[in-house]
Amino acid sequence: MSALAPSPIADLPLERQLAGRLGAEALTPQPTRDGIRTLWSDAAHFREVLRFAKHEARPRYRMLWDLTAIDERTRVHREGQPPSDFTLVYHLMSFEHNEDLRIKVPLRGTEPSIPTITDLWANANWYEREVWDLFGVRFDGHPNLRRILLPPTWQGHPLRKDAPARATEHPPYTLDERQERAELEAMRFHPEQWGLQRHDGATDFLFLNLGPNHPSVHGVFRVVLQLQDEEIIDAVPDIGFHHRAAEKMGERQTWHTYIPYTDRIDYLGGVMNNFPYVLAVERLAGIEVPERAQVVRIMLAELFRIASHLVFYGTMTQDLGQLSPVFYMFTDRERVFEIIEAICGFRMHPAWFRIGGIEADLPRGWDHMVRELCDYLPRRLDQYDRMVMRNRLFKIRTVGVGEYGIDEALEWGVTGPGLRACGLSWDYRKQRPYGGYDQFEFDIPTARRGDCYDRVAVRVEEIRQSLRIVRQCVEHMPAGPYKARHPHTTPPIKDHTMHDIETLITHFLNVSWGPVLPPGEACVSVEATKGINGYYLISDGDTMSYRTRIRTPSFPHLQMIPAISRGHLIADLIAIIGSIDFVMADVDR
Repeated sequence: MSALAPSPIADLPLERQLAGRLGAEALTPQPTRDGIRTLWSDAAHFREVLRFAKHEARPRYRMLWDLTAIDERTRVHREGQPPSDFTLVYHLMSFEHNEDLRIKVPLRGTEPSIPTITDLWANANWYEREVWDLFGVRFDGHPNLRRILLPPTWQGHPLRKDAPARATEHPPYTLDERQERAELEAMRFHPEQWGLQRHDGATDFLFLNLGPNHPSVHGVFRVVLQLQDEEIIDAVPDIGFHHRAAEKMGERQTWHTYIPYTDRIDYLGGVMNNFPYVLAVERLAGIEVPERAQVVRIMLAELFRIASHLVFYGTMTQDLGQLSPVFYMFTDRERVFEIIEAICGFRMHPAWFRIGGIEADLPRGWDHMVRELCDYLPRRLDQYDRMVMRNRLFKIRTVGVGEYGIDEALEWGVTGPGLRACGLSWDYRKQRPYGGYDQFEFDIPTARRGDCYDRVAVRVEEIRQSLRIVRQCVEHMPAGPYKARHPHTTPPIKDHTMHDIETLITHFLNVSWGPVLPPGEACVSVEATKGINGYYLISDGDTMSYRTRIRTPSFPHLQMIPAISRGHLIADLIAIIGSIDFVMADVDR
């Protein structure tokens, strides 16, 4: 067979490829509302399934996009699924063939355990620690299985169904002197417990805490550095200071009332956070969104992409010592917020998307404001190019610093601008158009080196492409309704309330309790400001979600810091951290 001839295995569906290797009884398919290929594997075979999917399958699923768990013990609608107390969910992606694969593993008992896959994917480290922290599933062989989002003294695992979801379900908080001493002792730093080790037997450890309140870490975030002089020998990110149980809240709020909580995840992304959530709910409910609502959603999402990238652009230059750009760029961000406020009524957290559409129609004069921005901002970006991107000192601080290639990016779960900076032209809006993006013309900015400079350059060009999309929205805004006429659209259309008392009662119940969605599960993702953001929702036929999983891009991106900072200087780490463009609420949730 020639080197260019396709392998015979490539012509077989994945299920047949795996059945030929493991036997047909090792895998059980499950239909889902999102159409993602979902296969159940038992604990005895799951590692071989994952290894085969990554290295031998055609297509190869090279990225572990997400790893989470489900507490199945109180779930009612599990028709056709194997018995399970806790289910592990491995979500894999193939960028070459633009396909996803979901592998589920059922576990029994109240203290389940399963082998680690950190030897298969480097980014499984944090995901497994998160599942252990929040669900209590132990991963045998994990190099450093300890809590990641909660304090080390925390008792229990809060995403289990028997854990309280409200503060009123806990006893009153107390902190006596003995408890205080125990909490302080738990915070004592022991290098060996953090996975650090001596690299030179003739010297002692030299450590430096960067954060959790250092201005360059962009939030409450800590990196423990192991140093040789000013060279970074190792680095350990410490997250969880911002954890607010966003996924637990999704299990106590109705489908409708959870929308404002999504705004607070990537708090610079605004309605971009509403987008994947309402799309997933609409997929579960079978709602078709009107064309006008789709275009308005895209316009608002791209305006928030511009606002978020301007914050990144300004703070990145400020971190490296250039102060003027941040003032100019924040002024331009205010122009964007003026438009958002005029349309939505709020600025940073409008929570404006609704199940089935948007909150209200566009106000009079909106198009004039948007056109002014589209005419004004490109000239400002040209000025910033001269001020920042062509600045000799900025290039010295960023070119060749924090480099990684496509293979390394896929291994760590990097998506969005950080992946495109390596040269991979892959954008969710193009490869898997959602919400009407297939009707728009725009380019995918890419770079080549994958260093700090390229990560900035890609985002700068993305601002220009977002302006292209916004201008097309203005020029081709369709007429029609801004919300679907569907019984699960929330809140229901107002003119449905005044016919008689029955319709008024239905409207009241739909607003206060929300719709009752049919049982099922769906994961819908978008190309968010910082990478691919997805909501994996499970409905058990109730007014609220049985399981809300928020896959954020910032979480795996921060995990990569040690790999791309070793051998650099402390000053380089500031550039690396800034170029990642993360938000700690997006990490900790």
